[in-house]
Amino acid sequence: MNIEELRDYCIEKKGVTEEFPFDKITLVFKVAGKMFALTTLEGSPSVNLKCDPEKAIELRESYPEITPGFHMNKKHWNTVRLDGLLDYSFIKELIDHSYEMVIAGLPKKVRDGLKLK
Repeated sequence: MNIEELRDYCIEKKGVTEEFPFDKITLVFKVAGKMFALTTLEGSPSVNLKCDPEKAIELRESYPEITPGFHMNKKHWNTVRLDGLLDYSFIKELIDHSYEMVIAGLPKKVRDGLKLK
């Protein structure tokens, strides 16, 4: 998965916005103002994704391409390398998990306002 494919997949999700809140190279995807994915436009392609803490540990132990979230809370975030070693559909599952975790943490009124499928 390259950065363009990552962007296309993230931005098609309901209620998602994209912005550069930190600098001109860190692209952040948010739902209802909460981050669920971050990527850099420079250097090695990777994405930081929110993850259930127990699942995060399992993923890190199973895949060398998944490490504790760079510059993030290491308990709740993973960095996933996008160097072609992980299957495209698996990366999409990880993005979905991150998005769904953020949605689950939103107040009911906000979730209802998103009118998710």
